[in-house]
Amino acid sequence: MSAFAAAPLVYEGEKGLGKGKHLVFIASDHEYRSEETLPALARILAKHHGFKCSVVFGVNAKGEIQPGANNVPGIEELTDADLMVVFTRFQNWPAEQMKHFVEYLDRAGPIVGLRTATHGFNKIPKDSPYAKYNNGFGGADYKDGFGRQVLGEKWAGHYGGNHRSSTRLDIVPEQAKHPILLGVKNMWAQCGGYNTNPLKPYTTLAMAQPLNGMSPDSPDDETRKPVPGAWTRHYMGKDGKTKGRVFTSTYGASNDIESDGYRRLLINGCIWATGLEDSIKPDLEVGFVGPFNGTWARGKGRRKSGTKPSDMAGWDTPIVPLQK
Repeated sequence: MSAFAAAPLVYEGEKGLGKGKHLVFIASDHEYRSEETLPALARILAKHHGFKCSVVFGVNAKGEIQPGANNVPGIEELTDADLMVVFTRFQNWPAEQMKHFVEYLDRAGPIVGLRTATHGFNKIPKDSPYAKYNNGFGGADYKDGFGRQVLGEKWAGHYGGNHRSSTRLDIVPEQAKHPILLGVKNMWAQCGGYNTNPLKPYTTLAMAQPLNGMSPDSPDDETRKPVPGAWTRHYMGKDGKTKGRVFTSTYGASNDIESDGYRRLLINGCIWATGLEDSIKPDLEVGFVGPFNGTWARGKGRRKSGTKPSDMAGWDTPIVPLQK
């Protein structure tokens, strides 16, 4: 089997609010360990809540996980997906893979976008039919590309340094009763801030305050005022009539989801985007399933070289296997 035909990693729950719904997670970024964040979220949604969750990764020719690789075999799972969760950075996929992504957008499928998904594509050749999805695309018909037009923001710059500045996310009081925020509290992200000014119309759920330090109780960075760190919006499908739900957060590095509050935000966001907001409860189970080894933060170890998606199959294998 070629790398382009490799099967996705699938977690399928037996019962729960998501039974009968299929979620597809796309993990291929260069820095923030989407290959750890997304399978961990997929397991939670499958095991605790009954979804079928397919995770596709950037992989090399050997089928090994290679962060940022421009090859995401299994993306055809989007054909029958009820939600796409995307965490990519500066991608340029083969046309036979990109077409599945575009077909999903054309039908206005619901989307959750994390961190670098705001600049999920780049260096797609100008003569490609997919060039408009590039970060910062200059054409008036799709100004600034996929990130801006769909998720609400493109690459707008760092707003606090990684590994020396973490981020607190504060609920917008007027949105406290929004389904995505039910049960959410004490949100903290270990990665530094991203500057944001989302494309209107959108609804901010949480404001991101950069901190001077790497602990939840670090003082605010008073030189940086809060900016939107999690929001909802809609985008239009190809028919010009159908609207797709979008939940975007500019955080999501693998160690960010060690925050119970932030992890709950993302789980609720996936459920809301799928149209099941009436099933969201403040005490929904959001605990990790199986060992979780987030390696983005300093001192957390390294992913075992040669790791394949299948190494994380089942409920009890580590996400991710660590180098000894």
